[in-house]
Amino acid sequence: AHLAGLRSAVLAPTAWAQSDKPVKFILPVSAGSGVDAIVRGAAPALGKALATSVVVENQPGAGGVVGTQALVRAAPDGHTLGVVSNNHVIYPSVLRSVPFDPVDDITPITIIATSPMVFVVNPKVPAKDMKELVALLKANPGKYNYASSGNGTILHLAAEMFKMVTNTHITHIPYRGTGPMMSDIISGQVDMGVLAMPAVHGQLRSGALRAVCVASAKRSTGAPDVLTAAEQGYPSYLVEGWSAAVGPKGLPPAQVRRVNEAFAVALATPEVREAMDKQGNTIILSTPEQAQAHFKSELAKYAAIVKRAGVTLQ
Repeated sequence: AHLAGLRSAVLAPTAWAQSDKPVKFILPVSAGSGVDAIVRGAAPALGKALATSVVVENQPGAGGVVGTQALVRAAPDGHTLGVVSNNHVIYPSVLRSVPFDPVDDITPITIIATSPMVFVVNPKVPAKDMKELVALLKANPGKYNYASSGNGTILHLAAEMFKMVTNTHITHIPYRGTGPMMSDIISGQVDMGVLAMPAVHGQLRSGALRAVCVASAKRSTGAPDVLTAAEQGYPSYLVEGWSAAVGPKGLPPAQVRRVNEAFAVALATPEVREAMDKQGNTIILSTPEQAQAHFKSELAKYAAIVKRAGVTLQ
């Protein structure tokens, strides 16, 4: 119903002239991540809705700070935008200094979607579900390790939360981005890790990785046979990825509206909706005001998680 309401609002006459200058979306993540899968899946429809070509540029590094800094410094003319994830509001809690303010130095446009997190293992790890994995970890303290996309990223915190909830010990090995992290779990260099469903649903289908649980309230359309942690007796293991479209500080309200509407149009097209569903995403499409409020509440939430997990500052 929410989407239907948005769609009718979108058809209100806001005509945008065809522009020769492309709109560039900076993604502060590596190729192969959940956010990357979402934006690339929607890019052609977005270009159509924005009446210009869309360029998607990955700028990973420093857990996402590098790409976000490039976005923050861009001119607020609507030609440089970004799509960020939970990491955007985690930095202030895990880095000693961040070269921008995650709320004041950006213009929130919309929360695009949420994605379930999946705890995965290399198929050689002899555990089919959470119960077996927890028993294995407790019987072999210090033997197993997990990969993350970088210290203090959502994928790091999601694994630390798993350790807290299950009272187990797994050694952390940080990587530079989701792509390298995932290929090393697949090759068996590392035993396990947490990944966003859109990044991993193909690997689960092919059997390159095995899912132990999804950390969402209900099962994911991306892998409907994978049990939730709650179904396996760990209801407090809940962590969800989200993606949000943002612009530089001072992006004019007309541009904010233009991009918000374009996302609504793009995500209402059958092919994009199907792609989102297949990846296991839930389309949210919030207003800019809701996005702003979300950034603030998530900032506080992750500060508390980081404290509890005892993550060392970088």
